[in-house]
Formats: sequence, C-alpha cells, structure tokens
Amino acid sequence: MVFFAIIIGCLLGAIIGMNAPTISYTYSSYLAIAIIAALDSVFGGIASVINKKFDIKIFISGFFGNAILAILLTILGEKLNVDIYLAAIVVFVWRMFMNLGTIRRYYVEKWTNRVKEIHKQKPEQKEETNSTEE
Repeated sequence: MVFFAIIIGCLLGAIIGMNAPTISYTYSSYLAIAIIAALDSVFGGIASVINKKFDIKIFISGFFGNAILAILLTILGEKLNVDIYLAAIVVFVWRMFMNLGTIRRYYVEKWTNRVKEIHKQKPEQKEETNSTEE
C-alpha cells in the first residue's frame, strides 16, 4: 500500500513539476532557501520522533523560525550585495545530513536486529524438524 502511495506521489510530482511555471532568477534564491529550511525541519522532526523527543510546538516554531531567519539573511545579503543565504544553505544541509544519518542508523539497526532474530529462529526450527523425524 505504501509502495503504491510513493509511486502515485512521484508521478504526480513529476507531472506537476513539468507543467509548473519557471521561477524567475529574482526569486530563485528565496525559493531555494525556503525548500532547504523546510527539508531541514522535516528531517529534524523525523529524527526527533526516532529519538522519542518530538514536540509539535518545537517543530512548528523551528519550521517557521528557520524559514524566516533564512529569508531575512537572503534579504540582508541582497542589500549588502553578498550571498549570505549560502551560509544558511550550508548549515541547513549539514543539519539535514546529520539528521539523515540518525534516521539511517536507526533503520539499519532495526533491519540488522530483525535479520538476527530470523537467523536465531532458523536453527530452532531445524532442531524441531530433526526431533520430529526421530
């Protein structure tokens, strides 16, 4: 079921993406920083759920706080004629990779533990079949 939802989401995203208007260069830095801030918040939220520390108030305030700060840095950078938003992008992307590492480790450990349990059950099943044959 989840697999079909992922496929449908990817197809809808591709169709909408191909038909979406092109963002002008003037606003592309704002859009880039907004997307990076949103992804950072989403990955941070998933990592906090895994660590059992998720709080919706912190998630929402971080989502909007990060986005507002990043946009303000972009505006300030444009006024100073310096690409300050690049610093925000570097920090957000670094945090995304850190959170993605936490998520990856959690699921790799979960998968490894499941495989170990399966391997522990297989010798027990062999012993049960050997004892019934005798």
